[in-house]
Amino acid sequence: MKVQDIMSNKVMWVAPDTSLVEVSKILAASDIGSVPVCQQDKVIGIITDRDIIVRCVAQGKNPQNTMVQEVMTKDVIIVSPEEDIHKAADLMAKKQIRRLPVVSSGRLVGFLAIGDMAVETIHIDEAGQALSNISQGVHH
Repeated sequence: MKVQDIMSNKVMWVAPDTSLVEVSKILAASDIGSVPVCQQDKVIGIITDRDIIVRCVAQGKNPQNTMVQEVMTKDVIIVSPEEDIHKAADLMAKKQIRRLPVVSSGRLVGFLAIGDMAVETIHIDEAGQALSNISQGVHH
């Protein structure tokens, strides 16, 4: 089974000059923690709720006038729609991420989320393992 068989075709992204307040509203409304940053439909970064907190709020910057391009993560982990779902699950677990932008020929074509894999019963163990690895976090 390949990524394209279970990915979401809903393509949501923000432009690099989007304010962090606007991005926060998108993340909250969609109940997600990250969204790719694109110019046209080419992925140039990803902005996460953590990026907003660590690189803006914690630094005393104003999210009203701080733009995505100032705090986004530029090294985006992506996956091809042709990738085997087992390899995608391994990548998510290894990199501790819940959602992967799916990119074909440089264009954003969809998303693969941990939840997408959990729906496929043959992949519940892998998705569950990836999620538990992500959820463990740091204990004080």
